[in-house]
Amino acid sequence: MQSCRSEFPSAASCLTTPLFLLVCALALAGCSRQSSQPQNASPDTWAAVDGRSISRGDVEKAFLRTQDAAATLSSEEAMTIKLSILNEMILQDILLAKARALKMDVPQSDLDAAFNERKKNMTDEQFQQELKKRSLTPDDMREGLRRELLTKKLLDQEVVSKIAVSDQEITDFFNKNRAQFTLAEESYRIAQIVVTPDRAPQPTNRTGNDATTPQEAAFKVRMILERLKSGAAFADVAMDYSEDPESAQRGGDLGMVPVSALKQAPPALRDAVIGQQPGTVRVATAGGVHTVVAIVAHEQAGERNLSTPGVKDAITQTLKTRKEQLLRTAYLSAARGDADVVNYAARRVVESNGKPQ
Repeated sequence: MQSCRSEFPSAASCLTTPLFLLVCALALAGCSRQSSQPQNASPDTWAAVDGRSISRGDVEKAFLRTQDAAATLSSEEAMTIKLSILNEMILQDILLAKARALKMDVPQSDLDAAFNERKKNMTDEQFQQELKKRSLTPDDMREGLRRELLTKKLLDQEVVSKIAVSDQEITDFFNKNRAQFTLAEESYRIAQIVVTPDRAPQPTNRTGNDATTPQEAAFKVRMILERLKSGAAFADVAMDYSEDPESAQRGGDLGMVPVSALKQAPPALRDAVIGQQPGTVRVATAGGVHTVVAIVAHEQAGERNLSTPGVKDAITQTLKTRKEQLLRTAYLSAARGDADVVNYAARRVVESNGKPQ
């Protein structure tokens, strides 16, 4: 298997300078910590976080929110997905506790807006039918949205708001990469999240999430789209879930890709980019590999400088993304490491030699 599973041709760009690999994997943070919690729990308790329980029912509801009712998963495939969801719920529980300590809350108007956005383009009857298929209620959906919005609000305050980029940093970046701001031909700046149906020989993203079958890959794509629809930053989702080891480190950023290179890509990927407007997100599938593609910018051939519209903003965003990736990863790793966590469900699977619980 190749080390990079992207289907796009490579392209040099001032916006694709590789970042150092951040090796503080959240799943391993705090693994040496001695837990003070009971080592045995009821079968319904799947995890405990600082004395707070996460039940099997909690995980099942989260699983059903993104599961295709028509999909057929083996018990092993379903359990693999649920353990991944459980890891995310553990981290979310830690962040929600921090939000409560800071007396944060989500205004009802924001929750209503998010709820209405999720049911957009569906009649009330269609929406109720969709919930029924997933054994969910409107209250379940609202609670899930509330938790998502609250964790985002916490990270916006504790991470995003603390990121600043100076004019000098922008100028220095431009001067170091001046030659790369001249485009020989029409190009698109794109970002991607790659999902494959086979396991990579080593972790490719910061959560270690990796689909292993076509069914898991399809489920994962739906989950990714749900996260993007709920307002998650594309770069964050790419770093957490993309299975392309090179671009995942950069938040999925592939930089400026010439149209001539795009025309050499598989038709599904080519058509997902060429002719699309910035801000568009599409899914292209080729050879069993799913690629969630975001169009970031579309530029014509020519020389650009800091006074060219969009150049300064693009550099600013690139520098902010780099800083945010580092601070966010450090913040989440520290939060996980400071918590007292016992993952009972994972322990039971290990003790049963891989038997789904």
